Amino acid sequence: MRRADRLFDIIQTLRGAKGPMTAADLAERLEVTPRTIYRDIATLQARQIPIEGAAGLGYLLRRGFDLPPLMFTAEETEAILVGALLTRRTGDPGLKAAADGVLSKVAAILPPTLQGQLSSPTFFVSEHGAEEPAVADLALIRRAIRNRNKLQIDYLDLKGERTARRIWPIAVAYFVEVTLVCAWCELRGDYRHFRADRIQSLMVTEETFSTDGGKLMIEWPEWFRLAKG
Repeated sequence: MRRADRLFDIIQTLRGAKGPMTAADLAERLEVTPRTIYRDIATLQARQIPIEGAAGLGYLLRRGFDLPPLMFTAEETEAILVGALLTRRTGDPGLKAAADGVLSKVAAILPPTLQGQLSSPTFFVSEHGAEEPAVADLALIRRAIRNRNKLQIDYLDLKGERTARRIWPIAVAYFVEVTLVCAWCELRGDYRHFRADRIQSLMVTEETFSTDGGKLMIEWPEWFRLAKG
């Protein structure tokens, strides 16, 4: 176990304890020696963590102390970075900006021993993916999904025919080559997928739709599976 993780676990253990814990108790819990616990407690106290007590008497964490909002292991840090880099392949500028914001927040709280994982990662994520749609604003579409607003779109199909559709957006599917808006189409009376790059105009209406208690999201995956088959 890395020392940074062990220090975090000491704080978490003391936070959940009903009373003072001795170094021997903490050492048994964390599978280290009491001497290691003494050193770690001294380090935490030097960092202004309000741990009270002394050797032989036990330690407790002063009530009301809050940990930093996030602490990550090395594996978690890499998972976050891979996920953030993968958003560049979605063609969704809103998600990319949000991912960059996440990485900035993560970088601000990472200990120096993990900073290198962000600045010099040991893996590569290709930036090749779907192009940003020329017309369809994916951020607006995602907001419409959250707020259950119907969308009015003009759509160009594979045959080059343009049709006006009023749709109930329920999900966005990000594939490597293309982004799909998954929706219930009033014109067809059925589920349909609309390629974001073929949407010629987009308007978020004030009209809302009901998910019928989640029925839309239950039925759509099955329709998708059969459509692919």
